Amino acid sequence: MKIKHKIQTISIVIPCRNEEGYISDCLDSFLKSDYPIDNLEIIVIDGESTDSTIKIVTEYAEKYPFVRLINNEKKVTPVALNLGVTNAKNDYILIASAHAKFPKNYISTLIYYMKELDADGVGGQLITDVRNKTKESTAIIKVLSNKFGVGNSLFRTGVDTPTRVDTVPFGLYKKELFIEIGMYNEKLIRNHDMEWSKRLIKAGKKIFLISDTSCKYFARETYEALAKNNFQNGLWNILVVYITKKNSSLSIRHFIPLIFVLSIILPVLLSFYYLPFILISLVVVLSHFILILGTSIKLNDKSTGIYYLLKAFYTLHLSYGTGSLIGLLQFDKLFLGNNGTKL
Repeated sequence: MKIKHKIQTISIVIPCRNEEGYISDCLDSFLKSDYPIDNLEIIVIDGESTDSTIKIVTEYAEKYPFVRLINNEKKVTPVALNLGVTNAKNDYILIASAHAKFPKNYISTLIYYMKELDADGVGGQLITDVRNKTKESTAIIKVLSNKFGVGNSLFRTGVDTPTRVDTVPFGLYKKELFIEIGMYNEKLIRNHDMEWSKRLIKAGKKIFLISDTSCKYFARETYEALAKNNFQNGLWNILVVYITKKNSSLSIRHFIPLIFVLSIILPVLLSFYYLPFILISLVVVLSHFILILGTSIKLNDKSTGIYYLLKAFYTLHLSYGTGSLIGLLQFDKLFLGNNGTKL
């Protein structure tokens, strides 16, 4: 356990909804932490789950006084996070996920480096995993951990030393930072964490990705679930820019899939006026195929297959890019409420 400095009090904030298959493992991982348990509180903010999540968390709260359950009637993540931060009693906030398991040294390592690096935010690396290992789900794991799959998302692809980054997945922060920078934007159903991190960076704060610890995150296990999730991610990229009125709320990597999809569709449309334009689309499609084929060959092993890897790459890139494209094409429908007023 890396505790060189004064022991700090930490509130662990866990938003969740219908996580009966994951919440126990998440809570158990923190209960096994090597950090002094008397200096921790765990706040689970539930979005009115319809499965047994509430029952499970209630049982933990009855057994462990430092586990608290808060209701989130709006059922969206940024609201849950703000409720957690507002109700937190301790000096530091750790943002967690019900879909993740954390090693014993996660908290102690982060608090150590928070002091050592004079950081404003620190987080560990993310190891993607699934509950049920199949050729399909294993391919998804490999693609979500590969640079050609997720770009320069360092917390997914890994670092060798503590590295300054623009965001971390499950980070540790001083509670006072939320007063200084502001809370999560509750209009952002997705990407609220990235937008908040960008505000930190703009204010001159420092966020570090720590190489000495990591957490395990359980990803979607089917192509359909992967496509649905990443379509929404792509869609919300556009919403984030619209709502915040700032391109800087996201990074360039978030728009690469949109550029890819547009580089195929636009030349095809232009080819109706001048046929040679279609060659651009063909070059893009062929180049992309060669790149993902080469990457798939490198990633291939007995646990999956090239076909499964290729399908995972196409599912990820096309669903993400298509989501962003739909966002561009349906501004009025997406950004106006039923009464015609802006969201």
